[in-house]
Amino acid sequence: MNQPIRILLVDDEPLVRSGLAAILGAHQDIEVVGEASDGTNVWPEVRRLQPDLVMMDVRMPQMDGIEATAQMVAFGGSRPKILILTTFESDDYVYQALKAGADGFLLKRARPEELLHTVRAVAVGDSIVFPAKLRELAAVHGNNAPDRVAAAGLSSREAEVLRHLARGYNNQEIAQTMFLGTETIKTHIGSILSKLRVRDRTQAVIAAYESGFMNPGG
Repeated sequence: MNQPIRILLVDDEPLVRSGLAAILGAHQDIEVVGEASDGTNVWPEVRRLQPDLVMMDVRMPQMDGIEATAQMVAFGGSRPKILILTTFESDDYVYQALKAGADGFLLKRARPEELLHTVRAVAVGDSIVFPAKLRELAAVHGNNAPDRVAAAGLSSREAEVLRHLARGYNNQEIAQTMFLGTETIKTHIGSILSKLRVRDRTQAVIAAYESGFMNPGG
């Protein structure tokens, strides 16, 4: 049996934390290992608990989710996946958190089944969460951005993989669409990240839309 996904919940509202803990804790493949009420507590708790995933409110009184995300990324090395919780899907805070290194975001009003699907997808790390909204957010912020994709010198095959990434496909879906093996897709994605000089696929997708390589209409 695989180890459960270890989650740290971070939100300044106790009712939100308890509600999430109740939903998540009812499933054998998920374990809530800790809670925190502000971004200032995130890094100490991450070091102490070693969670696989941090679910974190984007807006908190002392240190928000953007700064807490940036703090984790700045330490380098291995870190948990970061799933940002938000009330408004068009919130500029969400985009800034994704730019800082968050791996996805989830609306607080999401249905339990959507919550569980998102947690599992982000924990695996092979797909982008809410690609449609990510496209819109990137389009708003991407005006006059330099064409990083063109400058990266991607091969035609790498460019095709990036297009599928930007549409929200996971590795298996890209492999099936392109009639390639998943290991080959992983190799292409690694090359794309290196050439774009980005940390992960979320950053690659943001670059694709900001630079105009992809447009919000798909």
